[in-house]
This record gives sequence, C-alpha cells and structure tokens, in this order.
Amino acid sequence: MTLTAVALNCTLSPSPAESSTELLAQQVLDSLAEHRVTGAMVRVVDHDVRPGVKLDMGEGDEWPGIREQVMASDILVLATPTWLGQHSSVCQRVLERLDAELSEKDEQGRPLTYGKVAVIVVVGNEDGAHHISAVCFQSLNDVGFTIPAGGVTYWNGEAMHGTDYVDLPETPKTVASTTKTLAANAAHLARLLSADAYPPSDDG
Repeated sequence: MTLTAVALNCTLSPSPAESSTELLAQQVLDSLAEHRVTGAMVRVVDHDVRPGVKLDMGEGDEWPGIREQVMASDILVLATPTWLGQHSSVCQRVLERLDAELSEKDEQGRPLTYGKVAVIVVVGNEDGAHHISAVCFQSLNDVGFTIPAGGVTYWNGEAMHGTDYVDLPETPKTVASTTKTLAANAAHLARLLSADAYPPSDDG
C-alpha cells in the first residue's frame, strides 16, 4: 500500500531563502519514501494564510489549498524552527487553522482527521524541542490526528552559538537514527489506521 505525506515547513523565511527546518523535514520525507510513502513540501510562509479558525477566511486566503493537501495525505509532517523557546508564529497559525477540523465530521460522526498520522520536526539554536513537541502533539491530537511512538525528530544546537542545522558538515547520527525511526513508525501506524479505521463516534 502506497501512502502519501505532506510536510508543512513553518520557517519564517520566504523562498528561496535557505531553511534548516526544510532540510530536516525533507530528511523525514526521504526516510518515509523508504517505506513507500510519497511526499510533498509546502513552505507555509510563501502563502497568504489568514488568521482565524474557519476552513476558509475569505477572498485571498490560501489555507483552503494547503488544507486540501493535508486532507488528501495519510501523514502530516509539521516542521517548525525554535524562536524564544517556542514554535514559530507560522506554526501557531497552522494549528489555529486546523481548529476548524473539530466541526468537520464523516457520516459516522468522526472528524475527517481520524485515521491520519502526524509527526513533528523541530530545529533551533536553543533548547525548546521537548516543549514545542508537547504543544504540537496536544494540539494535533485535539483535532483528530494520531501520534506514533517516537513522533518527533529534532536538532537543537548548543546555547549561545550561531550554527544552523544547514551549516553542519553532516547529519548527526542520533538525528539520522531518530528520523528513520519516526518514519518507520509513522508509516506503520498510517497503514494500520488505513486498514482498520477508528470506530464510529458515539454522540449519545
């Protein structure tokens, strides 16, 4: 069974600027490809994603097109840099727009995101990956995504230094190993959910 993934790169830097977040997110997509998962990347800041918690915030809002890719995929890779120990404002905008999924249900009362897997990618020059992944895990689970074991890969450089992930001469072995585990677990879980969906929602 071939699965699909979409990576939302929540860097603050518009294209064609270099992006450490994109590099690690692409490494996740490359690792997923080893498990028969085809992937695509969206740099969210290149699009006019309006503030709000609706599916469509009106004329000019480009979130509906991005949402279409998310809903057509089995796996969501949410990738964010670390700023002031927090996920980026672009990542927060994505989480807020996903809030609208709480109102979107299938014929059996389940959110349309049920059966979809989500994983997190975090990069930065200061610690913050555990805090960021905790926030993102809870937010994505709230709107219906399922998080696999080992659902985050990250790189945080030492405090008070200026080296970016893209500046490293090679990928650290621990990051590469974690990324491969994330990909294997995400693909495995997505296949299980695709073959055996969650039970219908009990609104009674």
